Amino acid sequence: MNLYELHRGDAPLVIDVPHCGTYLPHDIAARLTPAGRAVPDTDWHVDKLYAFARTVGVTLLAATHSRIVVDLNRDPSGAALYAGADNTELCPTRTFANEPIYAPGAAPDAAETARRRAAYFDPYHAALAAEVERVRARHGHVVLLDGHSIRAEVPRFFAGRLPDLNLGTAGGASCAPSLQAAAKAVLAAPTGFTHVVNGRFTGGWVTRHYGRPADGVHALQLEMAQSAYMDESPPYHWDPARAQSLASVLVRLVDALAGWRPG
Repeated sequence: MNLYELHRGDAPLVIDVPHCGTYLPHDIAARLTPAGRAVPDTDWHVDKLYAFARTVGVTLLAATHSRIVVDLNRDPSGAALYAGADNTELCPTRTFANEPIYAPGAAPDAAETARRRAAYFDPYHAALAAEVERVRARHGHVVLLDGHSIRAEVPRFFAGRLPDLNLGTAGGASCAPSLQAAAKAVLAAPTGFTHVVNGRFTGGWVTRHYGRPADGVHALQLEMAQSAYMDESPPYHWDPARAQSLASVLVRLVDALAGWRPG
């Protein structure tokens, strides 16, 4: 199976969705617990929410493999994403509910983690980096939107309930201030969805690694609460009414990001 699905567009915006995949290679699936095989921490339906981007000239890259295989939004060196917090690994070993992903003694060791990085992580990011550079070369700048979702309540990582829309720009370091302001203005419009900028989720490795405003590469992460568009319990049904409302916000966000220009 291909590691990703890619649609190329001509707009100065690239959207990547690294955690929507559910595929598990057989050799990995055979070693998982029932909780692991259920891939519960998938960013369910996020690629579907952004599917409209293909019709407006935006480049869209979506992973096909589960984040259990390798997490495409973690530092490949193994460095913690959030210092002092509970962090998931490049090859996760516990679900967000703190359940073991692997049967006893079957978790990947350092050598296997390195092999998975070479087989899955590196090719995905080679493709993403190539698209970012292609678009930057065409327009003189590029905006990268890293698309995610998570359950609204995950006590392992944060207390209470997450806002519906969580914009992260590495504390403002990964994009121009005017771009962050344009994105915030869309999320803050009276749509019925709550929002925060650089709250619990300030942007993962993708945002921090690719965001180089001085070089014309502006990166943002949008983490959405899954309760805003779907049933958070298995089998994780898409809710058409809620999803339509959220999609209308995303259409305006994509329009704002694609239409933004430096300076």
